[in-house]
Amino acid sequence: MRAYQEVNVAEPGFGQRGDTDLSEWMKAQEKLINTLQGNQKDVERQQSDLLALEARLNATVDELERQKDEMDKLKKENQDLQTRLSASDGEIDKLKHSSKAAPRVAFSVSLVNSGEIYQGPCTDKTLIFKRIFSNVGNAYNHNTGIFTAPANGLYFFSFNTYGYNTHIVGAILVKNAVRQISTYDYPSTDGSDSGSNTAVLQLAAGDKVHVELWDNSRVFDNMNGHTTFSGFLLFPL
Repeated sequence: MRAYQEVNVAEPGFGQRGDTDLSEWMKAQEKLINTLQGNQKDVERQQSDLLALEARLNATVDELERQKDEMDKLKKENQDLQTRLSASDGEIDKLKHSSKAAPRVAFSVSLVNSGEIYQGPCTDKTLIFKRIFSNVGNAYNHNTGIFTAPANGLYFFSFNTYGYNTHIVGAILVKNAVRQISTYDYPSTDGSDSGSNTAVLQLAAGDKVHVELWDNSRVFDNMNGHTTFSGFLLFPL
């Protein structure tokens, strides 16, 4: 009896087509995975770039804040400097104003401008100093012997007297007819006598100062300048 073997015969193209579809699907999946991996790397790279950019931006912000602080500091220093300069300008203006406002006053004189003289005793006791060493401001009048204050202020005065022992030697510094200071020497056996004195007087504009002899006194002077009178403005008031 002949034996029969059952043989399964596939339909033409069925198995091949299924393998082909699976292979293509696998390739598509592999391509998709590669694309996703590439995209992931791009994203990671972009994230890294963003982090680096953020760090640079943060560093820039820090630098800008540092520069702002420095600018604020410089601005404050500039304001302080402007304040000091303004104050200095004010002081300079004050000095300029005071320099212009305050007259320059100084004089120095002696009794005779030639030869020699014995002055006194006499009724007109005001000493008129004729020899002018200096007279800045022309406040001293060499015709009257009187100094007239041109402005309110403190004035320094000094005078010297010299004479021989035949008479009292001395004189008085007078302000507005009021005695202030003096020199005085009695007649003596020493041949000659000299004296000097100084004072700082507060004067108003128009006040008058001069030197006059004591009663029965006498002074001497020649070109050596023994008997002198000087004064100057210390500062205005």
